[in-house]
Amino acid sequence: MNKRQLLQATLIPLALLAGCNAMTTTPQANTLSPAEQAEGWQLLFDGRTLDGWRASDQPGTFSVKDGEIVVHGPRSHLFYVGTVAQHRFQDFELSVELKTWPRANSGVYFHTEWQAVGWPAKGYEVQVNNSHSDPSRTGGLWGVVDYPEVTATDGEWQTLTIRVQGQRVITRINGRLIVDYTEPPNPPRAQGLEQRLLKGGTFALQGHDPGSETHFRNIKVRVLR
Repeated sequence: MNKRQLLQATLIPLALLAGCNAMTTTPQANTLSPAEQAEGWQLLFDGRTLDGWRASDQPGTFSVKDGEIVVHGPRSHLFYVGTVAQHRFQDFELSVELKTWPRANSGVYFHTEWQAVGWPAKGYEVQVNNSHSDPSRTGGLWGVVDYPEVTATDGEWQTLTIRVQGQRVITRINGRLIVDYTEPPNPPRAQGLEQRLLKGGTFALQGHDPGSETHFRNIKVRVLR
């Protein structure tokens, strides 16, 4: 065996081993690792269906493809109505992976409740917007603590985390702190936002308009109390 053949005989098994290791260590979407399960995380989206979710206005805005919730169509909101915590969350940590298309506008609501028509009246909306004309950007609390800076690029996956404990709300994008807000007693609210309050409730994903497309996956929650 010459040197070239010897080198090939050595490198090929190493390459195969590296490939196998990569396949075994890359986490599968919409699953929980043993460590996450031990920490109390629970999935809200199974990666295949919209079981446990209910859409308002135009249900066709939401679909599932390739393990992702695709949001594309007329205004609609997808409310979590499943069995985890009986879809009522007070103190929690929510983690969501999302990807926006150019000019997309969406959002993740918390402490809201099922509503058949219109923009959700109750709870807070965490904005999802990297290039829409609305100046309120991803990670901000829309209409309460808006965030003006673009946090990520359209077409790239980013991780949004929302933590609510007591009257304090913390949002992060890819680990970067975006909002750290404590709701005061009797907080001032603009007209139409009077029910943006921490009173417990469920989550909802927003379909803002027909020109917006956003995808969500790996939606998981950890109840803090």
